[in-house]
Amino acid sequence: MYFGEPEDNEPEKRVTGVGGFFFKSEDPSKLKDWYKKHLGLNTDDYGCTFWWMDDKGNKASTQWSPFKSDTKYFEPSQKQFMQNFRVHNLDGLLVKLKEEGVTLVGEPEAYDYGKFAWIVDPEGNKIELWEPVDKAFL
Repeated sequence: MYFGEPEDNEPEKRVTGVGGFFFKSEDPSKLKDWYKKHLGLNTDDYGCTFWWMDDKGNKASTQWSPFKSDTKYFEPSQKQFMQNFRVHNLDGLLVKLKEEGVTLVGEPEAYDYGKFAWIVDPEGNKIELWEPVDKAFL
């Protein structure tokens, strides 16, 4: 089974892949330069975007981004990282998650590159859910 393939007991897709990995850094610029020099990451102001093809042959992306150590973006989590998952149908998934008692954080937001919402897992990790519009980046 790959990400997003429904199991017999779950007819709808939920997570379809990893959308990004975000983490706190004392000096994001210096760290991005280090990863560029030593690991060849094609970094920019936001980190590095990895391009790949989804199961239908469409271009898709995963974002790697260091954030300043004092960022408030990961709140209410106190963790040093935040996961971003690509999802199939954000609005439908949010309805299901509310029904299942999952804690939602803030209000969903929409941009030309996708829709976003945030949840918290049982250990206090903030998770960003992203219904992407990858072609907005091309």
